[in-house]
Formats: sequence, structure tokens, C-alpha cells
Amino acid sequence: MHKHVEWDEPGADSVLRHFEQDPSGYSDPGPGDILSARHEGAVVRVKVEAYLEGTSIGEVVAIIAVDNGRRLKSHGKLDLGDTVRLPDDRRALERTIGEANDRDDDD
Repeated sequence: MHKHVEWDEPGADSVLRHFEQDPSGYSDPGPGDILSARHEGAVVRVKVEAYLEGTSIGEVVAIIAVDNGRRLKSHGKLDLGDTVRLPDDRRALERTIGEANDRDDDD
């Protein structure tokens, strides 16, 4: 069962918007691909297990604080290891973030 997530709007960082200019560079995600999106301001990376009708289903493999790049074990109601659904229109290109800290956050 997947956890329901309200993904942030990707705005100018939308993957779909980016590839409108060059559709030949876009392809549907497949098993093992890592996608990015935003949830409550944090960057979330999802490892794709399946792709159905414009939505990826996969495991949360990273949650990253945008302000300092710190890796988190959870953010809001989202935890590492959760299975989520990520629609194509919520995928986001990752912005440059602060210096990453290799330690996991204990929060």
C-alpha cells in the first residue's frame, strides 16, 4: 500500500515544462530510475518500482532539506522507505541546495 502525499507544485522547476522545449529528451521513467519532487519544501527522491499511466510508484530513498542539504529520515508525515505515487506533473528538477551533510538526521 502506498502513502498518500500532497506534492508541492514544481513551478518553474517542472520536469514536464523543461522537456516541452525538447520532447526528444524526455522518456517515461522505468524501474530503478530515481525521480525528484518536493514535499512541504523538502526535496524527495523516489526510486521507481513501476510506472502506470503518468504516475510513478516507488520508494522514498532520500529526503533533503533545501536550505542546507541535510539528509532527513522523515519530513512531516513522510518517512524514508515509504511507498508513494508520484504523478509526472509533480516531478521537479533539483535546484542547487546548501552543502550536503552526510549524516542522517535523527528527527
